[in-house]
Amino acid sequence: MIKNSFISVITQEEKEENSGSVEFQVFHITSKIRKLTSHLELNKKDFLSQRGLRIILGKRQRLLTYLSKKNKVRYKKLIDQLDIREPKNR
Repeated sequence: MIKNSFISVITQEEKEENSGSVEFQVFHITSKIRKLTSHLELNKKDFLSQRGLRIILGKRQRLLTYLSKKNKVRYKKLIDQLDIREPKNR
């Protein structure tokens, strides 16, 4: 398995303090997504992991939508920190 070069943006103290915040949840889900993506690059026929990845992507999408409605400033800051694209609006 390829080692993930993703560096933690959130410190250990913040993890213990704010583990339920939307930002922390999105950060944690993003790290899971990056690990699964690197796994799927090696194992192209792992369909259960592909399904899990789609489920996790949907969960992150819902959390980001919630955060964008509640607080645009925190949303923009999180998107920039994690270096992810903004979702398309329908």
